[in-house]
Amino acid sequence: MMLKIENLHVYYDAIHAIKGVTLNVQEGEIVSLIGANGAGKTTILRTISGLERAKEGSIEFMGSKLTDMSAPEIVKLGISHVPEGRRVFTSMSVLENLELGAYLSQNKQSRDKNLEKVFEHFPRLYERRQQLAGTLSGGEQQMLAMGRALMSRPKLMMLDEPSMGLAPILVRQIFDIIKEIHKQGTTILLIEQNANMALSIADRAYVLETGKIVMSGSAKEIMQSEDIKNAYLGGAVHGS
Repeated sequence: MMLKIENLHVYYDAIHAIKGVTLNVQEGEIVSLIGANGAGKTTILRTISGLERAKEGSIEFMGSKLTDMSAPEIVKLGISHVPEGRRVFTSMSVLENLELGAYLSQNKQSRDKNLEKVFEHFPRLYERRQQLAGTLSGGEQQMLAMGRALMSRPKLMMLDEPSMGLAPILVRQIFDIIKEIHKQGTTILLIEQNANMALSIADRAYVLETGKIVMSGSAKEIMQSEDIKNAYLGGAVHGS
């Protein structure tokens, strides 16, 4: 098992945000986590990354216990996190943003190789490499956030709402790139407001409601559930 979470509890002061979540991700999978806003999806990713602390429960990645590790130590193990809202450094160039993603790699040769790979996935970033990140469109900033995460050559890439605020044509483009990254050997844990898109590329999925997993199974099973169709896959509602 690549990632194994058992009985996870996370609090924000008095608020019990995550209530006994157990989930796992196997090497080579795309696993989607869907649920309404405020369900706790982002908190789970932030806790895996070491940005939040678990009150109870365990998180293991390839046999290493993450709950007492710092965020940089977790990145070194091979986990990268593309946060909600992209969080690019707007006053730095595209190239500088990408190089920051490789700050743990001391080897210039491997950094250059990773950069080449990122530009293969995102030719637009190559064209814009000297531009300030703040001048990019929303779609380009999402590409940059993903490219920066790839610079550390992660074994597991966690994506938090990659399609948020993007036009439908760009959403399809971003999802094609996610599939390509996966095909080249990166395991994916995906949070996505567009549940249809998330389930269409996932192997398995978990449904989170108010901090608890209420359903899990193959993406196909989840897609066929009447409850899920009504809550997340209906015409007007694309919950996340």
